[in-house]
Amino acid sequence: MTLVPLRDDPAGEQSARSRAAAAPAWTHDWAGKGRCAKADPDALFVQGKEQRLAKVVCRGCPVVAECLADALDNRTPFGVWGGMTERERRALLRTRPDVTNWTALIQAVRAGGDGSLDTITQRVG
Repeated sequence: MTLVPLRDDPAGEQSARSRAAAAPAWTHDWAGKGRCAKADPDALFVQGKEQRLAKVVCRGCPVVAECLADALDNRTPFGVWGGMTERERRALLRTRPDVTNWTALIQAVRAGGDGSLDTITQRVG
């Protein structure tokens, strides 16, 4: 799909402004704002099939991107963080060894448009 700028805005600046305005602000103190904040913490540190259920908690979470970025930047070895299992995060880290600052990368991806978890992991992976 090719995006065509509006006639009144030949440089496409309106589109860039719209995307930036639509992107949610980055939350630095995200931990208490997650959907899991009031849930049993042990529910996110499970193995096998139970991980799929744990990942459901992350869907629709307002700070899923912040959580994922923190887990990737800190190489968090256990649990479901940012909607990804430890195995998924390790695979992503192996795929992108060039990334030294996941927070900056995920912020940039989210600012560029859709900030959903699926979109972010597809774009950075």
